[in-house]
Amino acid sequence: MHGNGTHYVSLDSVIRTMMLTGADMKTKYKETSRGGLAVNIIDVLMRRNRAVNHRHVFEEPLMSTPVATATTFDWVESLMRMDTTSRNSNLGLIETVRDYFSRNGLVSTLTYDEGGKKANLFATIPARDGATNGGVVLSGHTDVVPIDGQQWNTDPFVPVLKDGRLYGRGSCDMKGFIGVALGLVPGIDRARLSSPIHFALSYDEEIGCAGAPSMIADLLERGIRPDGCIVGEPSSMRVVVAHKGINAYRCCVNGHAAHSSLTPKGVNAIEYAARLICFIRDVAERYKYEGPFDEAFDVPFTTVQTGTISGGIAVNTVPAHCNFSFEFRNLPGVNAEGIYQQIREYAEQTLLPKMRMVREEASITFEKISTAPALDTAEQEAINGLVRALCRDTDTRKVAYATEAGLFQKAGIPSIVCGPGNIEQAHKPNEFVEVQQLEMCESFLKKLVASLSVKSD
Repeated sequence: MHGNGTHYVSLDSVIRTMMLTGADMKTKYKETSRGGLAVNIIDVLMRRNRAVNHRHVFEEPLMSTPVATATTFDWVESLMRMDTTSRNSNLGLIETVRDYFSRNGLVSTLTYDEGGKKANLFATIPARDGATNGGVVLSGHTDVVPIDGQQWNTDPFVPVLKDGRLYGRGSCDMKGFIGVALGLVPGIDRARLSSPIHFALSYDEEIGCAGAPSMIADLLERGIRPDGCIVGEPSSMRVVVAHKGINAYRCCVNGHAAHSSLTPKGVNAIEYAARLICFIRDVAERYKYEGPFDEAFDVPFTTVQTGTISGGIAVNTVPAHCNFSFEFRNLPGVNAEGIYQQIREYAEQTLLPKMRMVREEASITFEKISTAPALDTAEQEAINGLVRALCRDTDTRKVAYATEAGLFQKAGIPSIVCGPGNIEQAHKPNEFVEVQQLEMCESFLKKLVASLSVKSD
């Protein structure tokens, strides 16, 4: 129970409920005060139990795969044709969606970056009573990674359908999910909608989740408190309940140049950077061998690594400057700030005093490149139970990549990850999404809408 008196349904409770009779289900749980997600779960399970005559529902396939509608494919392909690489503006895409929502009677709120060249979009289909609080957010990022240096067999921004796969940049990560979600809008019966459905489209997720924080802050400032969020990153339409956080930094070591025959008069920036990099490696080794551990992750411990380095101008010159970047991916519950402080303190307390014995103005500085908080285990949240019930998925999945789900969770919005496509295809040349995955996504989202709607007479 949360402090507001809301009762959430755990996965264990959901599974036990699946084996109950319809009468038992009606008395097992009571509706939540934040939008009725618990009752929606029970409705889903009651309908399913009637359909399978109380057999164990997980004996069935994950979910059915009807043919996706033309509207779905039109939207997915339209989005893919827009080059929204993170270095570019995404306003063409955002304004297209805004106008589409407007034609369907929805008002969009846009939050812009400082230059006004990129924007987030948040829109709500209200419940039948006009309520905009509660309900579920369908979240996706609009930017894609660059194609620079990649060898593609086709134009990355011209969708190609071949052998049951849709090829093109963003097909998997993650315009497939966004397109499917947008395609459903005209068919939603708002007169029956018991909880609102929200759409959240962000910019610059691929370069450090830079856009979503302002969108989330804005919706909270406007008093919108969704019950849950589904981030549609590629997960093969399976539920991901946790992921690692990611924090990336750039370190600049500034020493003092000298002729290599006079090395004592110089401060070798590369050598001091190397010492710091070795310390970072030591931090990584401690987490690798001492933990903490979570075996549900493919890599069950926090990782720390150096990714790039540059410095020096000639072999016969003591280098005055060296820059390198490093990142760490922390397990949920591991203090990311604590990792950074270990590294910073070693630089300032151990290395800098030695550097300044030779040159007082020597320095070591750090700049944060990107950060995204970990998504902590969402097993006990109602959104997890609802999505699991709709997907018929009981496995616990935790992944090493980061998403915006951690940001929503940090803001008090329970979140999970579930979307079409395999993460193995993301960011690669000839990126693709299986058509069947789009069909499964459309089927899932239609079931979600039905679960948030009042049954027709």
